[in-house]
Amino acid sequence: MGKREKWLTVLSAAPGLALCIAPSAAAMHIMEGYLPPVSCVVWGAVCLPFLAAGVASIRRVAREKRKALLLLAMAGAFVFVISSLKIPSVTGSCSHMTGTGLAAILFGVPATAALGVIVLVFQAVLLAHGGLTTLGANTFSMAIAGPLVSWGLYRAGRKLRLPKKLNVFLAAALGDLFTYCVTSLQLAMAYPSADGGAAASAVKFLGVFAPTQLPLAVIEGLLTMLVIMGMETYAKQELRLIGYAEEV
Repeated sequence: MGKREKWLTVLSAAPGLALCIAPSAAAMHIMEGYLPPVSCVVWGAVCLPFLAAGVASIRRVAREKRKALLLLAMAGAFVFVISSLKIPSVTGSCSHMTGTGLAAILFGVPATAALGVIVLVFQAVLLAHGGLTTLGANTFSMAIAGPLVSWGLYRAGRKLRLPKKLNVFLAAALGDLFTYCVTSLQLAMAYPSADGGAAASAVKFLGVFAPTQLPLAVIEGLLTMLVIMGMETYAKQELRLIGYAEEV
């Protein structure tokens, strides 16, 4: 086994490592039973088109770019690992990195949505992190809304010719922050403030999330940048195959 294959194998084993290191869950994404039934149904319905497109995208990668499947698996493993490491932030939720910026940059939003829902199901069932009734809301915030921002910012950065490392950092960090903006809105819509409605409630949720999420977003941006640098060293052929960067 060559050096590159060893490196890819180690990173692909990350989900198993996460099962060993993740603490007993005392907090959630948005935890089981925390959202009203109507909210659960609406958010789940909103996610369905993205998930359908994601399945088609992954099938296309498996059919046309089989050598890129390891990168896809690594992107999913990255999401699983760092989104499992959580810091309690507010009743009914938590602060944690998302990891979805990496997948969005490499494979786009639909594939990231499919990877994200798989990760969220495993975390809900195996780690009591999140919930099945709140799966739609968690999928939308972490695997759709945040990745949309990461993907859009990365593409914009390339057009503006930003330095590649800075571009990756900003896309991953700001995508993480946007995830928590959406989570705050979801919680605020479910539990509006008596004296100011959903808007006032959203400000309160954001205020509680911010102290922990801002540094976590910076850390996620740095980690994503380091992973991309490693891939550029050991997986150049696969990166060219998925069209990540022709200059790699």
